[in-house]
Amino acid sequence: MDKKDVQKPLHVQVAEKVIDGLRAGTAPWQIPWDASGMPFLLPYNFQSGKRYKGINALSLLMAGRDDPRWMTYRQAEESGMQVRKGEKSMLIQFVKTTDERTKRDASGKVMHDELGKPIKETTALRHAIIRNAYVFNAAQIDGMPKLEREIPGVDWQPNERAEKMIASSGAKILHEYSGKAFYSPKNDTITLPYKDWFSQHHKYYATLLHELGHWTGHPERLNRDMGNSFGDLLYAKEELRAEIASMIMGQELGIGHDPGQHFAYVESWIKILENNPFEIFLPQWMLNVYSIISWILKERSKNQ
Repeated sequence: MDKKDVQKPLHVQVAEKVIDGLRAGTAPWQIPWDASGMPFLLPYNFQSGKRYKGINALSLLMAGRDDPRWMTYRQAEESGMQVRKGEKSMLIQFVKTTDERTKRDASGKVMHDELGKPIKETTALRHAIIRNAYVFNAAQIDGMPKLEREIPGVDWQPNERAEKMIASSGAKILHEYSGKAFYSPKNDTITLPYKDWFSQHHKYYATLLHELGHWTGHPERLNRDMGNSFGDLLYAKEELRAEIASMIMGQELGIGHDPGQHFAYVESWIKILENNPFEIFLPQWMLNVYSIISWILKERSKNQ
């Protein structure tokens, strides 16, 4: 990582990368992909297997790596691998709410379990602490196993998986002979063209997921201010939330993602991030994105 970047807060670094990506048409949610040939998977920690979330996920996506696996220098060493000399790391941040310490007896001696290992105890911190960490991509690490990408077989039915999730949400979906796709807060309905109007099925589902993202903002659900009309900055923010939610859910379900006509909002998104780069940070719109996804997936699990 460049020293000049270390001096900038993470949200500023990411906002600058997103702005550059938007101008070049290479922001992750601007890239069309489908289930048979996804150019990227969401980034995750190779040692823990857990996906990065919020601003960390977006930052690592913007790194332009084909491999979604990341880990710290120490994690690589613990796994018997080695980060190559001269490789630059990526900054991530996490909130620490607990502290783990080695348990000691009254005399100060380390206590051990029946296997002879030091006993660890976890205590809650009085105040949450934001900590920095630096991670490397799998492509920067010697000894990494080959990435095995799961390619759907001929019997795999991604459309059925999407249909089940959409049905379980309870959203009222209307179809009509029109080229428009939209969510109506007044009527609390999603309107789409008929499926056969889409050149590919995955484009239909990607569009539906985008509108389903808007649907979660209704007062009876997440109660989000979604703006009033095109050109409204709140409206542009809502479009950005729904588009990224559609991208993430599409990858989760393996149904793909298509940016559709949302390039119309690029200049508004750039303006938003230039005026207030903190918009990219988790307490702002990324929290709304993950609220959208959590709501939909929660509704799906309740109805399975």
